Amino acid sequence: MRVFHASKCIVDHPDVEHSRDALDFGRGFYVTTLEEQALNYANRFTRRGARAYVNEYELDEDALLELDVLKFDSYDSEWIRFVLDCRNENDNTQWDVVIGGVADDRVFTTLDLFFVGEITEEEALGRLIYIKPNDQICMRTQRALDMLLTFVEGREAS
Repeated sequence: MRVFHASKCIVDHPDVEHSRDALDFGRGFYVTTLEEQALNYANRFTRRGARAYVNEYELDEDALLELDVLKFDSYDSEWIRFVLDCRNENDNTQWDVVIGGVADDRVFTTLDLFFVGEITEEEALGRLIYIKPNDQICMRTQRALDMLLTFVEGREAS
Protein backbone atom coordinates (compact mmCIF):
# COMPACT_ATOMS: atom_id res chain seq x y z
CA MET A 1 0.00 0.00 0.00
CA ARG A 2 1.25 3.53 -0.76
CA VAL A 3 1.56 5.91 2.18
CA PHE A 4 2.69 9.53 2.50
CA HIS A 5 4.58 11.72 4.98
CA ALA A 6 4.91 15.52 4.91
CA SER A 7 8.16 17.07 6.06
CA LYS A 8 10.52 20.02 5.62
CA CYS A 9 12.94 17.62 3.92
CA ILE A 10 13.10 14.41 1.95
CA VAL A 11 13.02 11.52 4.40
CA ASP A 12 14.47 8.52 2.61
CA HIS A 13 15.55 6.77 5.84
CA PRO A 14 12.86 7.48 8.46
CA ASP A 15 13.60 6.98 12.13
CA VAL A 16 11.76 7.45 15.40
CA GLU A 17 14.57 9.50 16.96
CA HIS A 18 13.54 12.68 15.14
CA SER A 19 9.90 12.41 16.23
CA ARG A 20 8.13 14.82 18.53
CA ASP A 21 6.55 13.77 21.79
CA ALA A 22 2.92 14.28 22.84
CA LEU A 23 1.30 13.61 19.46
CA ASP A 24 -1.99 11.75 18.87
CA PHE A 25 -0.43 8.29 19.09
CA GLY A 26 2.76 9.26 20.88
CA ARG A 27 6.30 9.46 19.61
CA GLY A 28 6.75 7.84 16.21
CA PHE A 29 6.93 8.27 12.46
CA TYR A 30 3.51 9.17 11.02
CA VAL A 31 2.19 8.41 7.54
CA THR A 32 -1.22 8.47 5.89
CA THR A 33 -2.81 6.60 3.01
CA LEU A 34 -4.30 9.93 1.88
CA GLU A 35 -1.90 11.87 -0.34
CA GLU A 36 -4.10 14.98 -0.13
CA GLN A 37 -3.90 14.87 3.67
CA ALA A 38 -0.08 14.81 3.50
CA LEU A 39 -0.10 17.67 0.99
CA ASN A 40 -2.39 19.73 3.24
CA TYR A 41 0.00 19.17 6.13
CA ALA A 42 2.97 20.14 3.93
CA ASN A 43 1.19 23.38 3.12
CA ARG A 44 1.51 24.35 6.80
CA PHE A 45 5.26 24.65 6.16
CA THR A 46 4.95 26.47 2.83
CA ARG A 47 2.56 29.05 4.30
CA ARG A 48 5.36 29.96 6.73
CA GLY A 49 7.82 30.37 3.87
CA ALA A 50 9.58 27.04 4.37
CA ARG A 51 10.14 24.34 1.79
CA ALA A 52 8.00 21.25 2.21
CA TYR A 53 8.07 17.76 0.75
CA VAL A 54 5.65 14.89 0.42
CA ASN A 55 7.52 11.64 0.87
CA GLU A 56 6.03 8.49 -0.58
CA TYR A 57 6.62 4.97 0.71
CA GLU A 58 5.46 1.45 0.06
CA LEU A 59 4.06 -0.09 3.26
CA ASP A 60 4.34 -3.87 3.52
CA GLU A 61 0.92 -4.90 4.82
CA ASP A 62 2.01 -8.51 5.34
CA ALA A 63 4.72 -7.36 7.77
CA LEU A 64 2.03 -5.75 9.95
CA LEU A 65 1.02 -9.28 10.95
CA GLU A 66 4.39 -9.73 12.66
CA LEU A 67 4.06 -6.59 14.80
CA ASP A 68 2.01 -5.46 17.77
CA VAL A 69 -0.64 -3.25 16.16
CA LEU A 70 -3.41 -1.21 17.76
CA LYS A 71 -6.12 -0.14 15.32
CA PHE A 72 -8.99 2.28 15.90
CA ASP A 73 -11.82 2.06 13.37
CA SER A 74 -13.63 5.17 14.60
CA TYR A 75 -13.49 8.08 17.00
CA ASP A 76 -14.65 6.20 20.07
CA SER A 77 -14.05 6.21 23.82
CA GLU A 78 -10.95 4.02 23.53
CA TRP A 79 -9.48 6.36 20.87
CA ILE A 80 -10.18 9.48 22.98
CA ARG A 81 -8.54 7.95 26.07
CA PHE A 82 -5.51 6.78 24.08
CA VAL A 83 -5.00 10.20 22.45
CA LEU A 84 -5.41 11.89 25.84
CA ASP A 85 -2.74 9.64 27.37
CA CYS A 86 -0.37 10.13 24.44
CA ARG A 87 -0.77 13.89 24.33
CA ASN A 88 -0.18 14.07 28.09
CA GLU A 89 2.82 11.73 27.74
CA ASN A 90 1.14 9.18 30.01
CA ASP A 91 1.12 6.29 27.55
CA ASN A 92 3.14 3.29 28.70
CA THR A 93 1.93 0.82 26.08
CA GLN A 94 4.39 -1.01 23.86
CA TRP A 95 2.58 -0.99 20.50
CA ASP A 96 4.85 -1.11 17.44
CA VAL A 97 2.18 0.51 15.26
CA VAL A 98 -0.99 2.49 15.98
CA ILE A 99 -3.55 3.12 13.23
CA GLY A 100 -6.56 5.40 13.45
CA GLY A 101 -8.14 8.79 12.96
CA VAL A 102 -6.31 12.10 13.14
CA ALA A 103 -7.10 14.69 15.79
CA ASP A 104 -6.98 17.45 13.16
CA ASP A 105 -8.35 20.98 13.57
CA ARG A 106 -11.97 19.81 13.20
CA VAL A 107 -11.53 17.14 15.84
CA PHE A 108 -9.10 18.86 18.20
CA THR A 109 -11.54 21.61 19.19
CA THR A 110 -13.88 18.95 20.57
CA LEU A 111 -11.04 17.01 22.21
CA ASP A 112 -9.66 20.13 23.82
CA LEU A 113 -13.04 20.91 25.38
CA PHE A 114 -13.15 17.37 26.76
CA PHE A 115 -9.52 17.41 27.94
CA VAL A 116 -10.10 20.56 30.02
CA GLY A 117 -13.39 19.25 31.42
CA GLU A 118 -15.80 21.64 29.67
CA ILE A 119 -17.74 18.80 28.03
CA THR A 120 -18.22 15.16 28.98
CA GLU A 121 -16.84 12.23 27.06
CA GLU A 122 -20.36 11.44 25.89
CA GLU A 123 -20.76 14.96 24.52
CA ALA A 124 -17.40 14.71 22.75
CA LEU A 125 -18.33 11.39 21.17
CA GLY A 126 -21.69 12.85 20.12
CA ARG A 127 -19.88 15.60 18.23
CA LEU A 128 -17.27 13.29 16.70
CA ILE A 129 -19.80 10.78 15.35
CA TYR A 130 -20.50 13.09 12.40
CA ILE A 131 -16.86 13.50 11.37
CA LYS A 132 -15.34 11.00 8.96
CA PRO A 133 -11.85 10.25 10.27
CA ASN A 134 -8.78 10.98 8.21
CA ASP A 135 -6.20 8.29 8.73
CA GLN A 136 -2.78 8.08 10.24
CA ILE A 137 -0.39 5.23 10.82
CA CYS A 138 2.18 5.77 13.55
CA MET A 139 5.21 3.51 13.60
CA ARG A 140 6.44 3.82 17.16
CA THR A 141 9.47 1.53 16.98
CA GLN A 142 12.43 1.50 14.66
CA ARG A 143 11.81 -2.21 14.13
CA ALA A 144 8.37 -1.40 12.71
CA LEU A 145 9.77 1.30 10.43
CA ASP A 146 12.49 -0.99 9.11
CA MET A 147 10.05 -3.83 8.47
CA LEU A 148 7.19 -1.81 6.98
CA LEU A 149 8.45 1.08 4.88
CA THR A 150 10.35 1.27 1.61
CA PHE A 151 11.08 4.77 0.32
CA VAL A 152 9.68 5.46 -3.16
CA GLU A 153 10.26 9.20 -3.69
CA GLY A 154 10.14 12.65 -2.18
CA ARG A 155 8.73 15.58 -4.10
CA GLU A 156 8.54 19.24 -3.22
CA ALA A 157 5.12 20.53 -2.31
CA SER A 158 4.10 23.80 -3.85
